[in-house]
Amino acid sequence: MSEPYVIGVDLGGTAIKMGRFSPKGDCLNALTLPTPQPPFPERVIKAILQGIQDLDGEDQALAIGMGIPGPVDASGRIARRAINLDWYEVPISDSLEHLTGKPTVIGNDANCAGLGEAWLGAGNQFKDLILLTLGTGVGGAIILNGELFVGRDGTAGELGLITLDYNGPPCNSGNRGSLEQHVSAQALRRRWGCEPHEMAERAKNGDPEAIALWQTYGRELAAGIASLVYVLTPEAVIIGGGISAASDLFFPSMIAELEERVLPTSRHHLQCLRATLGNSAGIVGAAKLAWQHVKEHL
Repeated sequence: MSEPYVIGVDLGGTAIKMGRFSPKGDCLNALTLPTPQPPFPERVIKAILQGIQDLDGEDQALAIGMGIPGPVDASGRIARRAINLDWYEVPISDSLEHLTGKPTVIGNDANCAGLGEAWLGAGNQFKDLILLTLGTGVGGAIILNGELFVGRDGTAGELGLITLDYNGPPCNSGNRGSLEQHVSAQALRRRWGCEPHEMAERAKNGDPEAIALWQTYGRELAAGIASLVYVLTPEAVIIGGGISAASDLFFPSMIAELEERVLPTSRHHLQCLRATLGNSAGIVGAAKLAWQHVKEHL
């Protein structure tokens, strides 16, 4: 008998990544499809169905897990809001279960990335960790005692939306001066007038202004992380997303600032690590969601 597997799906605004995963997390095969435009739910579901048929021609998958770019209900069934897909209260788990006959569970994409890093990535030695994804926005995930923490309504862990500056720039969330408005790629474009990778290149070439900007970036990021560490006292803070490629430029100032801002009792043995799964973290975490569902229900 062949090894059992589940299907993990990472649904993004421009691409849908999918793969078959063994219980140990081995990716047996994978594919990437363009997200239909405009991304109406029925068109996206049709594309996902086609991908599942291509991956699972023998129809043997035990379950489907999927990451969604936005908040999900606590039961992992409804995409409550997906801004870059223009979705609102879409019961996508019901739709996919009806069409595939497979148990289906969904999660927020940053939560899936956190699950992925905790399972097979930089966080696999820890029971308590937080993940921050530094990209167009700032996403987050909280793992406590080995379990993803999503709160009573499924929407906890929006770590990028905590307040850093009471009077800061407005945020899509309605907040002002959120961590996202200081350390996301969008914020850096506004503040620096160029792409983060361009400023990273300048710093790596010895430009003093660019080096100083990245050091300031590390300190501002640390100010946000300090609040999270005081509340959650994790064993590790894992930094992912596109901006983490510049981690060598801001980790030293980030760690130094954390050591100043956080009492030793709250950061005992705290480790700050760069995520290791890259763009595959979401799909790995979606597969982990599916395996958890299988374990709980079969």
